[in-house]
Amino acid sequence: MNKNRSKNKSKDDLRKLQEKNAQIQRRLDDMTQQNQILHKQLDEKNCQFESECTQKNQANKAMQLVELIIDNSLVIVFRRIASEDPKLRKMVYVSKNISHFGYTADAFLNDEIMFRDIVYPKDSDRTLREIQSYVSKGIENYTQMYRIVTKDGDVRWIEDRTSVVEDEETGNRYHQGIVIDIHQKKEAEDKVHKSEEKYRRIVETAGEGFLLMDEYMKIVDLNAAYSRMVGISRNKIIGKSLFDMVTEEYHALFTTDGESLLRQKNPEFECNILSFGGRKIPVLIHANTLNDDSGGIIGKMAFITDMTEHKKALALAGEVQRSLLPHLNPQIDGLDISGKNVACNEIGGDYFDFFWDPDTLQSPFTAVVGDITGHGVDSALLMATARAFLRMRASQVGTIKDIVTEMNHHLTEDVYDTGNFMTLFYLTINADRRHIEWIRAGHEPAWLYDPDNESFEELKGPGLALGIDKNFTYQVNQKTGLKKGQVIIIGTDGIWEGHNKSGEMFGKHRLKEIVRENAAFSSEKILNEIFQEYTQFIQGTQPEDDVTLVAIKTTQ
Repeated sequence: MNKNRSKNKSKDDLRKLQEKNAQIQRRLDDMTQQNQILHKQLDEKNCQFESECTQKNQANKAMQLVELIIDNSLVIVFRRIASEDPKLRKMVYVSKNISHFGYTADAFLNDEIMFRDIVYPKDSDRTLREIQSYVSKGIENYTQMYRIVTKDGDVRWIEDRTSVVEDEETGNRYHQGIVIDIHQKKEAEDKVHKSEEKYRRIVETAGEGFLLMDEYMKIVDLNAAYSRMVGISRNKIIGKSLFDMVTEEYHALFTTDGESLLRQKNPEFECNILSFGGRKIPVLIHANTLNDDSGGIIGKMAFITDMTEHKKALALAGEVQRSLLPHLNPQIDGLDISGKNVACNEIGGDYFDFFWDPDTLQSPFTAVVGDITGHGVDSALLMATARAFLRMRASQVGTIKDIVTEMNHHLTEDVYDTGNFMTLFYLTINADRRHIEWIRAGHEPAWLYDPDNESFEELKGPGLALGIDKNFTYQVNQKTGLKKGQVIIIGTDGIWEGHNKSGEMFGKHRLKEIVRENAAFSSEKILNEIFQEYTQFIQGTQPEDDVTLVAIKTTQ
């Protein structure tokens, strides 16, 4: 029995030990789980710490790089206490590159010197007033430009960009920002300004008109001379286009050629502009293209010369020149004759003339057409000289070969060194109106139109232009068998080389067709039809050459 009691006790003890062991195991499991949690938290903390350390190292490196950049630049960083009392605006930070002006950062941080102490005396009051104005208006970001005095006593321009900030932790307010050395930029700007003022004075006192236009050809500036020229105030001109101010006859030209004018580097052209009272003002425009650094067009400037008096003089010269050309068409038995000249400018270099003996019933008849190089004053003077000599020589005895050869000799002596010359077509119809002879001195061949077979024959032949070789011998060309109704056309190249706004030439074919369609009519009618169609064809363009035509129709 004792043995059973001892056995039961052992069982109880074993059960208690097992329960205690289970409790210990549970506690051990809990501690293991807690340890794992702690390890995980520790790992997270370690990762976070490593990340913070990395970020801090990166921030330190970035800060060091920023400080290095700042220290090696002309941009000075600062922070000072914001106070209404300038004496309390002490620096709490200033970058070391303040040494650019000869000072040390410690000198400012240790209150050895205030920043206001280095402001140039003549700018000090102004800068203080500006700051007070910003404060009163609640402006917390502002820029000032003023001068400071360096440690060596030099005066330099700076740009001060300041912002007002508040420290979130302390609530203290600071002025912080950057100071930039702009002395070289300011000096350059001053030089440009002085240069602009100099040229503005030149432009304002110039007798010529001046316009400054943007890339769209809108006027953005002008001088007083242009305003006086057109009689319109400056304010009413600003914003207009130069093309808006031209007269109606030039609208088509500028509509057509406006883009090409813009593309030209330095276009020069004549046109008429309107004054306030509607008066047409002839002007010469010299324009220049303004480009940016990359070559793009940013605008144009133009000097405009009033050509009124010049045009009056040219008009008078043109009247004199026109008086040298035949006024009336010759009335000659067996021939119907007309001639017409249109100069592209006031005076030109084309010439035509008729020679015959009005006292003789059946006199030979001569028609002459010439073209001087160019179409200005020089050409007009040369034309007058050539006409005078030709008329004088044609009135004397001699063949057409003698006349043209001597004229060439005389003209060459006058113009050889100038490089000018004259082409000439000299044609004579004999008294019976059946035989012609001609000399072609470098001129375009004349045409002989036969309406019976509707054919054109070119009156060709060798020959050098007058004024090139004084010893040149000219060859006479001949043709017989003229018939009633045939038409001879002698002209200058200005008509068939004329072009329309599309660049198409009027051409010889078009001219021949007009002659063919009107050959049954009078010579005057033929020329009128030619010039009418030519005028319509070139509408919207400026003629570039003089135009001269002579039509001779056989009537017997």
